Amino acid sequence: MELPKFILGDNTDYPNAIFVVHTEFPRFIINLEDDEVEWFEEFDEHDQREIEKEAENLIQAATDFYDREVKRYED
Repeated sequence: MELPKFILGDNTDYPNAIFVVHTEFPRFIINLEDDEVEWFEEFDEHDQREIEKEAENLIQAATDFYDREVKRYED
C-alpha cells in the first residue's frame, strides 16, 4: 500500500491536539498544539546531525500540509 507523505491524526483524549504524521523517512508525529515531535526512527550520531539540519524543514512541511488541508475543508 502506498501511503501519503502526511496524515492528519485526532484523538479525543487530547481534545486540543492537532497531530500530523510524516510517513516517510524520517518518520515522526508532531502535535501542532505545542510543536512536540516524536520520532519513530533510531538515529546514530551521523544521522542525528542530518536530522537536526532537516527537522525545521520537515516541521514546516507538516504545518503547511495542515494549513492546506484546513483550507480545503473550508472551501
